[in-house]
Parts: sequence; C-alpha cells; structure tokens
Amino acid sequence: MNEKDIGRIFDRANDSFERAGATRVKVDQAATRADNLLARIDQRSGAVKDARRRELKRLNSGVMQTLVRIGITVGIISLTAIGIGLVVPIGMFGFLAAVGLAIGVAAMLIFSSKRAITAPPVTTDLPNGTMVQRFDSYLYRSRALLPAPAQAELDQLSQGLPPLKQVLERVPDLDPAAQDARRLMSVHLPGLVDRYLHVPAAYRTDPDGEGKTPDQRLVEALAAGREALGDIADRLAKGDLAAFETHGRFIESRYKEKSID
Repeated sequence: MNEKDIGRIFDRANDSFERAGATRVKVDQAATRADNLLARIDQRSGAVKDARRRELKRLNSGVMQTLVRIGITVGIISLTAIGIGLVVPIGMFGFLAAVGLAIGVAAMLIFSSKRAITAPPVTTDLPNGTMVQRFDSYLYRSRALLPAPAQAELDQLSQGLPPLKQVLERVPDLDPAAQDARRLMSVHLPGLVDRYLHVPAAYRTDPDGEGKTPDQRLVEALAAGREALGDIADRLAKGDLAAFETHGRFIESRYKEKSID
C-alpha cells in the first residue's frame, strides 16, 4: 500500500466523519423542531381545555336558567288552568289543551336557548365582564371553523381573556379603554371571522395584490386584535398598580415611625 492509497483512505474517513457530523446536526435540528412543536401543542391543548371548561360552565348556567323559566311558565299555566276550572269546568279537553300549551311553551324556550355562532349581542347597559364572557364563548364556538394557524391565534387570544375580564370589571363601561375593548370584541374581531367564513373555501389560499392569502390575513388580523386587547389590559392593570403604589406611599408617609393612639 503506497502513500496515495493511505491518503485516499484518510480522505474517505474524513468524508465519513463530516457526513456523520452533518447528519447529527440535522437530527438535532429535527429533534429541536419536534420539541418546539410539542411544546406549542401542549400550550394550545391547555388553552383549549381552559376555554372548554369556561364554555361548559356558561352552558350549565344557561341550562339552569332555561329550566327555571320552564318551571315558572308551566306553573303559571297550571295555576291558570286550575283557576279557570274553579269557575268554569274545563273538562278533559281543557286539561289536554293546558298540557299541550305547557309542552309547546317549554319546547319554544328550549329551542330559543340554543346558541348559534353569531357576534356577541351588545347593549349599552351590558356590563364589561359579561361582554368578555360572550366574546369568549364566540371564540370557542368559532374555533373549529377556522384553519389551524388561526386556531392557534384564537387560543392565545382566549388565554388573555380572563385577566382582561378581571380588569374591565373594575372600570366603568364608558371608560375609553373599555369602549375600545368592547368594539374589538363585539364588532371588529367577530366581523373579521364572519367575513372570512363568507369567503368560499376554494378561494382562501389565493394570494391578493399584496401576495397574501385570506388565511394569512386572518391570522395577522387576529394577532393584531390580540395584541390590542393585551395592551388595553396592561394599561388598566398598570393604572391599578400605580393607584396601589400611591396609596401605599401615602400610608407610609402618614403613619411610618409615628405612634398611633
């Protein structure tokens, strides 16, 4: 074996080591991407689970309210039938008519309690906390209709609603920050989702004049709305923090190192 043969063997060995190193790097990169993906899936799963729990709580509350209304209505019909029977005998047909009326009213109340995927109804006297709850329910019921990237944005948006509700409940409904949040939750973001759903599925991947598809614009607009609501929550929370610090400094300056009789 001459020197050239030995050199070629070393060259091949070096090439093998380099390919092995490159493969190792690719494997590490793939593992990192997989870890990041699993972390995002875990985070989204937690957000979806929290949103589902809040929605079930709202649904249970709605069911109880519907049952109470049905009970009151049936009671009123029964008492009315009994009162009429004390004055004028209603007979079997009157009794069946009262039962049929009670069943019909109960069915109407049950049917009217079903919730369609529509924008949260807003009135001027609707409290801020209730506004957030209705928007949260709208997001949960709309989620399955949107593509996966938009669902991820909705999950992050839903995660920020509980702290937003906490700060909005402490400010007047006519507060400028509260009004901005209410418009986002009742008009702008639901309008965005509704307009997207009106676009035929075959056209949602077609780029527009700026090279963006409806799916991309939906995700970007949802992200902008999420950031805007987050900014509102931060401003209100910082206002509460500043008020707390001012009150604490006042107490310290007024009573620190002073005897209290």
